[in-house]
Amino acid sequence: MSHSKPDTVSAVLARGRLGIPSVVFFVIAAAAPLTVVAGGATTGYAVTGVTGIPVSYLVVAAVLALFAVGYVAMSRRIVNAGAFYTYVTRGLGRPAGVGAAMVALLAYNAMQIGLYGGAGAVTAQFLNDRYGLDLTWWMCALAVWAIVAGLGVARIDLNGRVLAVVLVAECVVALTFDAIMVTHPADGQLSFDTLAPSHVFAAGIGAALVTAITGFVGFEGTVVFSEETKDPRRTIARATYLAVAVTGLLYGLSAWAMSVATGPDRIVDAARTEGTDLIFNLVSPYLAESVITVARVLFITSLFAALLSFHHTVARYLFALGRERVLPAVFGRTSRRTGAPKVGSLVQSGLALCVLVSYALAGADPIVHLFFWVTVTGGLGVLILMTVTSAAVIGFFARTTHTEGQWRSLIAPGAATVALAGILTVTLREFATLLGVAPDSPLRWAFPAAYAAAALVGIAWALILRATNPDVYAAVGLGADSDTGPLRAPDLARQPA
Repeated sequence: MSHSKPDTVSAVLARGRLGIPSVVFFVIAAAAPLTVVAGGATTGYAVTGVTGIPVSYLVVAAVLALFAVGYVAMSRRIVNAGAFYTYVTRGLGRPAGVGAAMVALLAYNAMQIGLYGGAGAVTAQFLNDRYGLDLTWWMCALAVWAIVAGLGVARIDLNGRVLAVVLVAECVVALTFDAIMVTHPADGQLSFDTLAPSHVFAAGIGAALVTAITGFVGFEGTVVFSEETKDPRRTIARATYLAVAVTGLLYGLSAWAMSVATGPDRIVDAARTEGTDLIFNLVSPYLAESVITVARVLFITSLFAALLSFHHTVARYLFALGRERVLPAVFGRTSRRTGAPKVGSLVQSGLALCVLVSYALAGADPIVHLFFWVTVTGGLGVLILMTVTSAAVIGFFARTTHTEGQWRSLIAPGAATVALAGILTVTLREFATLLGVAPDSPLRWAFPAAYAAAALVGIAWALILRATNPDVYAAVGLGADSDTGPLRAPDLARQPA
């Protein structure tokens, strides 16, 4: 591994290019609102058989808002594109931090690459149904891959504008559909049954919560873009809370609106029968066919927006690790022209291409084996990271002089840790159901075990660095603009080993 330090010009991300709206667009785009509304909520009803899906979205939003209290409090003191990796390092120690970094790379790569399966299959079906084009899923996936690869090395603010247009259109469509469904209730009766708080205690709510949390993956990425914002200490906090509030309310409203249109007692059967077409079929009698077509196109672009956002997240994790030489220093270089983390972006694109070609050659099902299995596994990884990071917030503030108060430094992150650990436990227990495999299938443990393996590799590598390259080890988690600044003895004394 090369330890040559990147030169100053190419070792920093582009500063001051993102404001609060751009960061919000990035993270909500990663959550893919229209994909969650049209696909996630419907799948939640169909798979779990639980009618309390709207409540589960609101409960998860509340838990993540609790998580965000400590998360953004820490973001005011640490500005680093490494996000979870940096926070775990500063709160629980360098070995735990490098272990978290490996889990993050695996999780976000899984989320990003898995989405290509959905984007390719949905696009191919749309083009075939609409225009009679006989295209395979992998042809469409590779076309999307080429666009994402190109935008991945472009200026970050250009990407923000692209995502803004797509995201605003998605939200307008979702809210329009919601208004139509609510104003045309089944049997002429507006029902609030699926919003009843009693659903929180109903059987099967665990599976519903697991389904709901995957719809929020991406909101935590606000911190990943902190080095490129105009005022990170103000921007990141506001963007995080806005992302949680907007997505939580939109998901809860849309899931409830669907149950109003079908009738709460018929929503599960309708979801199982019509799948992702359900929301389009419910509103089609009241809208022109051209509007429905536009909505279906936005369903596709929703997947594209999520792909682009996760691509940037992976590239910036690689940048943060390369800058600190946890990974080869070449990853810590950015394009002098655009300020984008060029090497990390190109490597991520290369990995995605290899996976797509492998799936195409193997003749695997792009929806089940790539889109569903791989993205669900990616969501599990992010849930693990959020749980550990919440605990790390407590550790960080316990060792640091601060003025955040007990609520931000202990009570909220402590409650979030317990809540997230509970959801994680349910996820692992019901992972076979989420994958759609038998309870005794080795796959139910194979996917989660991959994260344990990644964490162990990271921890082992950190210990090797500590023994063989103490200078690199000492810089782990410090980044470019962390509150400790240069490596000084008093600062290092505060750092957990």
